[in-house]
Amino acid sequence: MTAATGSHPSAAEPATAKQAAEDDLLALFGQSTAVFASLHGPDHLLESANPAFLTAIGEHRSRTGKPLVEAMPELAEQGFIALLDEVYRTGETYTGRDVRVVLKTGPQAREGFFDFTCEPRRDAQGGVVGIRVIGVETTQVKQAQRLMAEHRALLEQIARQAPLAEVLDGMARCIENLNPEEVLVSVLLADPDGRHLRHGAAPSLPGFYNEAIDGIATGEGVGSCGTAAHRREAVIVTDIATDPFWVDFRDLADQAGVAACWSTPILARDGSLLGTFAMYHRVPRVPHDFDLALARVFAGTAALAIERHHNERARRDAEVRAEAVRAQLVEAVRAEQALRAEAEQRAAAAAELTARMRTAAAAQAVQPHPEHCQLGGADGCTAPAELKVADSWGDAAWGCPAHVEEAILTVRSAFIASEELGGLTAYLHRGPTRAADTNPS
Repeated sequence: MTAATGSHPSAAEPATAKQAAEDDLLALFGQSTAVFASLHGPDHLLESANPAFLTAIGEHRSRTGKPLVEAMPELAEQGFIALLDEVYRTGETYTGRDVRVVLKTGPQAREGFFDFTCEPRRDAQGGVVGIRVIGVETTQVKQAQRLMAEHRALLEQIARQAPLAEVLDGMARCIENLNPEEVLVSVLLADPDGRHLRHGAAPSLPGFYNEAIDGIATGEGVGSCGTAAHRREAVIVTDIATDPFWVDFRDLADQAGVAACWSTPILARDGSLLGTFAMYHRVPRVPHDFDLALARVFAGTAALAIERHHNERARRDAEVRAEAVRAQLVEAVRAEQALRAEAEQRAAAAAELTARMRTAAAAQAVQPHPEHCQLGGADGCTAPAELKVADSWGDAAWGCPAHVEEAILTVRSAFIASEELGGLTAYLHRGPTRAADTNPS
């Protein structure tokens, strides 16, 4: 590329040594990344410029010999033409640092940042005849600074375990703000089986669109995201209207006002699928290196956030399961303690009843069939002695039906040994419920 040049000398500045000096300056800046332009007269006619300047403003607008405002009308609204007027009028140099400039208009508009100096050009008598503009575009530096700041903020969110939805939504908005051209970001999360994608974040896409693609399958030809998830590699669709991957979603995309979609799979460290990261555009578009680098950086950041979320959820689930196991163990210990206490009570009661039966057996030597129950314990029992109960050791005692039943249930091998038919009949027919529940052995 060669520098654009033009010649519009005034009477006060002939094309002699002065013009040669300007040509030398242009030669010095010709291959530089610094922007250089030489303007002439109060209308700031573009006399010459180096390739960096022409690239910055758009080469199709680099018409030398015409006022700068005709090539770049957007500068007037931003106050730059007034700034040139002031430098030309006062003859004082102006220096700007990190100045924001919007170049071009409409869909082609882009944001740029510049460090620049506007210094007056003078004739032999010292009069101002034009302006030199010398500067450096700092857009990439500015973007890098913003990118690093936003990326650091996201990492801090992940480190403090902010909710995944909050992290992904913030990341999507960050990318939309960083991109010099309009972009709509979407993050889809893979189901555990990797066969479907669920809504994760998409702050600028229409709600109906997000609902429609929530749960789409992963597979070849399923839009940009489904295909990227299936292939485990980036899928670039520059024109949705003509791409076969979007046959089933073309009408939906048209309703949402999107015409291009670049999707990058989000992969875990072991290569498993975590989701997809997509960048949508309103018009058909081919990605630039900046776009692809941005997608790779934030797909990695999303992977970190999603893996952290999965690990944290797994940890919480493990804690819940461990707590449930601990609760079950405590309950089992309590039940075991209760059973042991009950067994001990039964053993004590059995020992006590056995002792009563032995005492009663000894008393029968004097009175074979006592009048009152012999099984009532220390407090005694005044109920009639209706039934005789014996154990396998040969000890026998007479008692009332209630205490006899207690002995049968408590003392091993206790059985009714009544020698009187009336006594046994009285026991069996004392009540249907109690008789049915009694199981003498």
